[in-house]
Amino acid sequence: MTRPWRRECWRLAALVAVGALVGWPFDQSGAGIAVALGIALLQHLRRLHALQAWLTHHPHDEPPSATGPWGELFDRLYRYQKRQRLTQRRLRDTLSRIQESSEAMRDSVVMLDRHGDMEWWNSAAERMLGLKPALDRGQHITNLMREPSFVDYFHARDYREPLTLCSPIDENLILQCQITLYGDDERLVMARDITRLHRLEQMRRDFVANVSHELRTPLTVLAGYLETYGDMAEMLPERLGRGIDEMQRQTQRMQNLVNDLLLLSRLENDQPSHDDARLDPAALLDAVCRDAAALSDGDHSLEVEIDEPRGLLGLEQELHSAVSNLAFNAVRYAGAGSRIMLRWRPSGDGACLEVEDDGAGLDPRHIPRLTERFYRIDKGRSTATGGTGLGLAIVKHVLLRHDARLEIDSRLGEGATFRCHFPAARLMASAAEAPPATDRSLPGPPR
Repeated sequence: MTRPWRRECWRLAALVAVGALVGWPFDQSGAGIAVALGIALLQHLRRLHALQAWLTHHPHDEPPSATGPWGELFDRLYRYQKRQRLTQRRLRDTLSRIQESSEAMRDSVVMLDRHGDMEWWNSAAERMLGLKPALDRGQHITNLMREPSFVDYFHARDYREPLTLCSPIDENLILQCQITLYGDDERLVMARDITRLHRLEQMRRDFVANVSHELRTPLTVLAGYLETYGDMAEMLPERLGRGIDEMQRQTQRMQNLVNDLLLLSRLENDQPSHDDARLDPAALLDAVCRDAAALSDGDHSLEVEIDEPRGLLGLEQELHSAVSNLAFNAVRYAGAGSRIMLRWRPSGDGACLEVEDDGAGLDPRHIPRLTERFYRIDKGRSTATGGTGLGLAIVKHVLLRHDARLEIDSRLGEGATFRCHFPAARLMASAAEAPPATDRSLPGPPR
């Protein structure tokens, strides 16, 4: 028991004793004790009333003066209030600095509560998203941003990749949105203006497409004349014949590069088709396996394994191009005598197409950049095998158009596995019931 409470107990005991002594001569000791306890109760009620009045009407003033436990209680409450006011002041200052820094940002910042209702945003969000403080505060974010892609992105709760969409108030303004989860299932929506980058990227795509298209005609003419001269090789000097053979190989390589650039340009610029056909993955892998075997010329062991009965919904020629690129890369780079497996198997709720080899493998540090255009681990090896450096970029864009993703698993000396993961929405009950797919040709052979 602390000292103030001990003193209070002794004071109460003394008051009771005095009451008993005062009432004893009149044979009213009990009444004297009751009066003494009543006086003590009135004193405590008075202190309690003072506490209530202080906290209600004058919480920032000095506390009422008191002794004993009440004085200690008043002092403790006053010190606690001072600490709380100091903490609140610091929090207000921190929040003010955060708001000031957010206001200074050129990117939009919108804070959502756990239900998705908008609590606060900066002035950039008003300019980019058209938010109005007087009307939109407390509204659900999807009431203002009604683009279906954003609604799906918001409810999917998979915010690893940003979303690109047009501003809800200006379709010429291209935004990149990223949502971050924090706190008690609250969200932070950030949007940045990428209109200039988007236009530059579109200019680059148009330039590549136009240049590639213009190169096809002169290359075709050049290849035709070289083929004619090649047929006359017996009539030409040996040195000239070797030069014509090398020019034919390099012209063919240039034609392959142009065809791949045109294909990649089409995959990037064209909207995904909604005319998907039902495909039989087993037939697709068999066809790719035959093509890869012809390229291998008996140097590799190729097999097809089907562990998934469901079929696949997509465009046959695009998927054939993607899987062919993976299989041809395995033939080119796995090394003679390697075993190459083409597999269709379940993967979670969906399924995946796999191309696996037990060749030399890849250094894992190269994997994040493999789908970049013209990225090559070994330029000398790529030149010798005739690759264009665009194969995996084509694979990535084909899979994006089919709501799929590419996963690469490899280590040096342990082979490589390329997995094309397809969601359940892209699968159908049975591949055996699939009708023949519509033929949709793509420019040029896969590389």
